[in-house]
Order: sequence, then C-alpha cells, then structure tokens
Amino acid sequence: MMRWVDHLIVAPIVLPLLAGALLVLVDERRHRLKFAISLVAVLGLVAAAFALVALAHGRPDGWQGEVGIYLAANWPVPFGIALAADRLSALMVLLSALLGLASLVFSQARWTRAGVHFHALFQFLLMGLCGAFLTADLFNLFVFFEVLLAASYGLVLHGSGPLRVAAGLHYVAVNLLASSLFLIGVAMIYAVTGTLNMGDLARLLPGLAPQDRPLFEAGAAVLGVAFLVKSAMWPLAFWLSPAYSAASTPAAAILAIMTKVGVYAILRLWLLLFADAAGGSAGFGRDWLLYGGMATIGFAAIGMLAAQDLRRLASHSVIMSSGTLLAAIAFDHPAVLAGALYYLVSASFAASALFLLIELVERSRGFGSGVLAVTLEALEAQGALHAGPAIATDEQEDSGVVIPAAMAFLGAGYIGCALLIAGLPPLSGFVAKFALLAGVLDAHGAHAPDGTAPVAWTMLGLVVASGLAAAIAAMRIGIRTFWVQIRQAPPRLRVIEAMPVAALLLVCVAITIQAGPVMRYVEAAAVGAQRSGPYPDTVIGAPRVPARGAAQP
Repeated sequence: MMRWVDHLIVAPIVLPLLAGALLVLVDERRHRLKFAISLVAVLGLVAAAFALVALAHGRPDGWQGEVGIYLAANWPVPFGIALAADRLSALMVLLSALLGLASLVFSQARWTRAGVHFHALFQFLLMGLCGAFLTADLFNLFVFFEVLLAASYGLVLHGSGPLRVAAGLHYVAVNLLASSLFLIGVAMIYAVTGTLNMGDLARLLPGLAPQDRPLFEAGAAVLGVAFLVKSAMWPLAFWLSPAYSAASTPAAAILAIMTKVGVYAILRLWLLLFADAAGGSAGFGRDWLLYGGMATIGFAAIGMLAAQDLRRLASHSVIMSSGTLLAAIAFDHPAVLAGALYYLVSASFAASALFLLIELVERSRGFGSGVLAVTLEALEAQGALHAGPAIATDEQEDSGVVIPAAMAFLGAGYIGCALLIAGLPPLSGFVAKFALLAGVLDAHGAHAPDGTAPVAWTMLGLVVASGLAAAIAAMRIGIRTFWVQIRQAPPRLRVIEAMPVAALLLVCVAITIQAGPVMRYVEAAAVGAQRSGPYPDTVIGAPRVPARGAAQP
C-alpha cells in the first residue's frame, strides 16, 4: 500500500494548481487575500520540495532505489501518467520553489497591481515547472511545457507598455513554433517505439530495428531543436534578451529558470537514450551539444561585453549559463555533470537575484545618468577630457561622503551578483566552475594520447574567458551605475523588496560554506540520472497499488 510520503510526489503539482484555480475566483481588488493564498501555496511547495530532496537522498523512510514513483489513476506503466522523483528532479523542484518564493515576495511591493491575474498565472507557472521536472513521460512533458509557457506568456506581458508587448509577442511566436516542433518530434518517436515513457524508451532503444532507427533519430533531432530553442542555444537564443529585458522584474526573476527546463529535458533524455550503452544511437547529437554549447558561451560573453544596461547583462548571463550546461552534458562524465548541476543552482540564484536587484538599482540613478556615463566614456576614449576646458571639474576634491544604508546594500548586492556570474572567489560561482573544469580535465586526461584532449582545453579557455568578460562587463556597468556624477537622494527600499535579494545571495553563501554536502548530493544525482542508474528500471517496474482488501503477493 502507498505511504503518505509517496503522495508528496504529486504535491508540487497539485498545490499550485489548486491555488491558481482559487485565485482566479478571488476579486482582483483583494490584493492582500490573493497574496496570502499565493504565499501559503508557495511555502507549502517549498516544504514539499525539501521533503522530496530528503526522501530521494536516502532517508530511512525514503524510497527503494532512491526514486519515488506515483502512478496517476493507478494505471500501469507505460499507459498511465507516471511521475518520478529522483535526486535530480527533486533538486530542480526545490530550485523552482525557492526562486518562486523570492519572486512572489518581491512582487507584492507593486507589481501585483500592475495587471490582472498575476498570482494565478504565477501559480500555474510553478505547476508547469514542477510537472516538467517530475514527469516520466514525454507527452506529459509536452503538456506541462505548454502549461508553463501559457502562464509565462501572461507574465511576460504583465504590466503592458509598448516595449513589453512587442517583446512579449515575439516571445510567444518563438515558443509556439518550438512547441510545434516538440509535438512533431514526440509523434515521430511514438510512431517508431509505441511508447513515450522515458524508462521504457531507454529499455527499447538498444534493440530497435536498424530500419526504424533513422526515423527515431530524426524525431529525437526535431525534439532536440525544440529543447535547444527553450534552452537558448546559439543561434536560437535571439528571443531571450529582448523578452527578459522587457519583462516585469518578478517575471524576469522566475523566468531565469525557464531555460533550465530545456537543459533539464536534454540532460534527462540524452543520458537515458544516447549514452554509451544505447546501441547504434550511442553518442547521437553529442557534437551538436558540445560545439553548440561552446558557441553559446562565446556569444553570451560578447553580448555581455556589448551590453549597455543591467537588464541586457543579466539576460546574457542566463544564455552563458545555458551554454556552459549544454556543453557539459556532452562530456557525459559524472564529475562534469556534478559540477554542472552545482553551477546550474548557483547561476540560477545569481541571475534571479540580479534581475530583482536591477529595479532597485535603477531607482538610485538620476535622469540621464546612463546617457551621461556613456558620453563621458566616449570622450575619455578620444582624449577629449584632457583637450581643454570643455568640461569643468572642481579643483577642490571631496574629503569623503557618508554612504547611505540603501546604497551600501545595493552596492554589496551588485558585487555579490557580479562575483557569482563571473565565477570569481569566494562565492559558489567559483566553486561550481572549478568543479566543472576539474571534471572536464579529469574526463579527457585519462583517454587522450597526449594528456588532456584539445576539446577540454577549449572548454576550459572558454569558461575562463567568459568569466573574465562577465567581470569586465559587470565592472564597467557598475562604475557607470554607482559612480556617475549625478547626485540625488538615496533610494527608498522596502524590506519586502530587499529581503528576497538578500535571501537569494545568502543561499549562494550557504551552498558555498556547505560545498561538501552539496557536491556529494549533485554527484549522486549525476550518477543516478545515468542510463545505468536506478531511474529506468524503477520507472518501468513501478507496481500498481492493489485494491483495498485484495490479496497481497
């Protein structure tokens, strides 16, 4: 019989679903009530996510094989809807819940009043995210993708404005096209195999008939393109920066994990279907992931250097993290994957914190600060500042100023986000990149005839160079933002706005201090997600719950 803890697998889907349905019925003028309902639901989601992480990580009352299975309507695999929670999916659910909590608290300051149905859309987005991470079936992955995308369309457009509407419609069009490719790829795979259950696909693929394998690989390629669009791999990343830059602040903060849904799907399916034991399809698409991911890192680094505002900088940091993760998947080595998962967590928190911080930083700038800063930089580059008295300067230097608490918080928060994105010590971004690159060198050092393979050195150089580019871009924009000579009163920060930013950065500090336990968890998650791990057999062998009073075997 099922234990009560087994029902926790479906809780991250049911909680936001019920909350979203209830919030649709509540009058839009009752802002406090809607926020209270939404906050209770997200807190419940966070609690359920922590419980899933504990159960998947080998608690005494956890699941056999450290993979929990929930059969909706008690239909057997592969016919019914199967939800599966292992270390990897539980980690992604927890990450979504924590980012959702921070974004929700921040939104209460003013963004929930900028449009209708914000809280309902927010809950449906969380439902789609959690369902995508927990499903063990490709068609249901498509369903949850559509749920989260439909909610994200409303959130991207939330707050109106011509720029937001234009970028939002562009975002909608691109994702509708990607969803069409998703459905075509799923249909082609089903036509060949007769199943869409991930565990069942992993079991059937090695024995697939040679004449059917080309059609299966074509379907996988179409499906992969859909995932790569959602992951923002270059050259398919053109939609992300305009959409995320124009979106409202809390929407951009939670959308920071949207690209990671595509990365998660590629990671899950590639390890199950195209790892070394996949028969004739072993290694399918490896080069596309590797070189496409590397190209994405380079594109994002150039984009960050070219960025003239913080929103573009934050958007390209999301693209850079996606490229790093996609390239890491192609190495197919547990140590590399463990470092990539640690990096995924750190980069998601950093990007979300930066999106939230941007709105607070922009309040501290006087009108025309950005234009003046760029103009001064251009004049300095041409030597115009030293050519004559065109720009007057004070002969008497200030002896010093007292830094207001608000500006100190904004400056410290910005430095923390910059260190995390650039991967500089001592925060978790450095630990993540160090672990990832150590795994890359270890993975190829033992097999290359002359030591480390050139591809490993290329990956190392790109990751280090992109971190340097991120540091330069963040420093340049930081100087323009915080040191520009237009003085005004310090901005007024509300606790409800500053608290989420501080909390996300403190989480990054915590995973830095507890890097050992966190690395052990992600190492176990990387091993468990492999084709040889317990995930496929546990999903396929999930037993139905016997009827009450039926004889037990």
